Amino acid sequence: MECVFLADPETAAVLQALLPTRKVSAENIPATVLLPSQENLLYISHQCAKLTPMDTVIPRTTKSELTLAAIVDTALEMAAAEGLESLSLGEVAKRLNISKSGVFSRVGSREALQQAVLDEFDRRFVEEIFKPAMTLPRGLPRLNSMIRNWLRRTNDEVSCIYIAGAFEYDDMDSPMRERIKKNILQWRGMLHRTVEQALEEGQLRPDTDPEQLVFELYCLMVGLMHDARFLRDPKALERVQTAYDRLISTYRSFNYHG
Repeated sequence: MECVFLADPETAAVLQALLPTRKVSAENIPATVLLPSQENLLYISHQCAKLTPMDTVIPRTTKSELTLAAIVDTALEMAAAEGLESLSLGEVAKRLNISKSGVFSRVGSREALQQAVLDEFDRRFVEEIFKPAMTLPRGLPRLNSMIRNWLRRTNDEVSCIYIAGAFEYDDMDSPMRERIKKNILQWRGMLHRTVEQALEEGQLRPDTDPEQLVFELYCLMVGLMHDARFLRDPKALERVQTAYDRLISTYRSFNYHG
């Protein structure tokens, strides 16, 4: 069944960006966004539209949430492709086909937008890389999961804001530099702790230096970013996965066969 959204022009533009495969019609209905029932395909007249049950009506307060989500998604795409310094309220508004004031009213300043982008990147990073690893046994199984998901995610998006941001802000002092540095150190701390757990479990050689291993892992990510993004090598992910397997094999304990 096809969904048709009836909304005021600004909300219609945002919904179209969020749901490009759905029909979004801009109507002068400032109070609600109307959805057809899941059970019945209804013909909706904007002059006299009635829907039941009430859970098919999205209240006005949801409009700001939808708009904010679209703003942050769009800004995150821009930052991944062009860097955090490329962000501007005007360009985000242009891409979403909404007013610049509509963006400002929801995120405030450009700096606040940059922070919102990092917040969303952090959330996705934890959900897609850290949390899945935590369901596995401690040590190498978790480390393997973290690295493989990190490599795959970075390759799919052709960017990692942590690594790209480190180069973007390497020669400037700013709150954004400190925020990115803090996030990178936290992530490297997670990797360090996972390596230590692998040592405790006897999965790595006793002479393994956790800091050295984490450094080498990070070098792999920088190499992936360089070859996938700058050289546009379609085999970059395959090459760095091979490099990781070879690297970890030099550290793996002869007594561990996981």
